[in-house]
Parts: sequence; structure tokens; C-alpha cells
Amino acid sequence: MAGFAGIAAVGTSIERLLSRAFVERQPIPGRLSRAALIRTEDLADDNAIRELIGNQGVTLLLYRVDFNKSVRAAWSGAGTTDGRGHLALDLHYLLTPWADNAEHQHMIVGRSMQALEHTPVLSGPLLHSPPLPMPDYAGEPETAVTDAVQLLLEEISTEALMRTFDSLPSDYRLSVPYVARIVRIDTARRAVAPPVVDADIRLQIPT
Repeated sequence: MAGFAGIAAVGTSIERLLSRAFVERQPIPGRLSRAALIRTEDLADDNAIRELIGNQGVTLLLYRVDFNKSVRAAWSGAGTTDGRGHLALDLHYLLTPWADNAEHQHMIVGRSMQALEHTPVLSGPLLHSPPLPMPDYAGEPETAVTDAVQLLLEEISTEALMRTFDSLPSDYRLSVPYVARIVRIDTARRAVAPPVVDADIRLQIPT
């Protein structure tokens, strides 16, 4: 489980996974490729991209956050027992290669997909956690990211992908959609009311 830092931790974990894969085997022999998280506005700024990855590499854009429909009800029910709120999320990413020609872009995206397929689950040391405990809004320590997160190639239609780019500040670029699930955000512990074990019922007879 994790506190509010869970979303950022997953993105950093994917970035590190791809960066390590590029060190082990560069997609373009003899040329350094890098991986980096980006913001939406960076898509329209080539200079910002170059500052992050140099002349070639891959970027990760978190473009949508949604609740996980399959476990939403179960985790909501668990909150009535342990006194916490549990928000189970799916994180939707666009993986976009950058290079000076099509062949190199294809090699970068191929190496990236190979790395994610080789390590489809982030857990343990692969799952980045906040470096130090942080107090949350209720004064409790921020819990570390300890769950396993699965990385899946997302099934999305070409039409839906094009509509996504229509809402972004960039023309369409070769991109591969991935989803990270399940990322759980837990709230601070609430005081749980004790169960009712006795009832005191008194009848008063009118005089």
C-alpha cells in the first residue's frame, strides 16, 4: 500500500526500469538513449525533450488516472474494517520514442517494449518508494510502496488513440499505450466505532 506518493513512485519505477535496460543494451549501438517522465506540455516543446533525454530516447506521459473497476468495491469494503480509505487506481501511460529517423525510433520502441515484457511486474526493490517517511495530513507516517504493480500493453483502438492526441498539445507521434495496475492510495487511519454489543431499552408508563 502507499500514500499519496504512490502515483509518482510508479512513474519513477518505470523510468528507472527503462533507463537500466538501455544501459544493459542500447537500442542504437554506439549512441546513448535515455528514458524520462514528461508533462503534457513537454510534448509540444522539442527543447524540453532534448534536455531530458538528449537526441534519442523514450518518454513516459501519464495521461490518464482511473479507478480500477474490478477491485473498487472490495477495497471500499475493506475500509470499513481497518478504518482507512483505499483507492485502487489504473495509471495510463503513453510510451513515445524520439530519434532523428524512423528506423532508430522503431529500435527504441522495440527495446522499450522488450524490457517491459521481460519485467512485467514491479515489486520489491524494483518499485521505488519515497526516500524518507513523510507525515501525512493526519500526522501518521507516509506508508512505503510495498504492493506489486503490473505493467500491461493496453488494448486501445486507433481511433481512441487519435482522440487522445487531439486533446494533447502535439500532433500524433508514434506511441504505445501501457497501463500500470493496481496502484493503491491509502488514507490516514480513521477512528473505528466499536460494535454495538448491548442495548439499553427502557419503557416509561405514562401516569
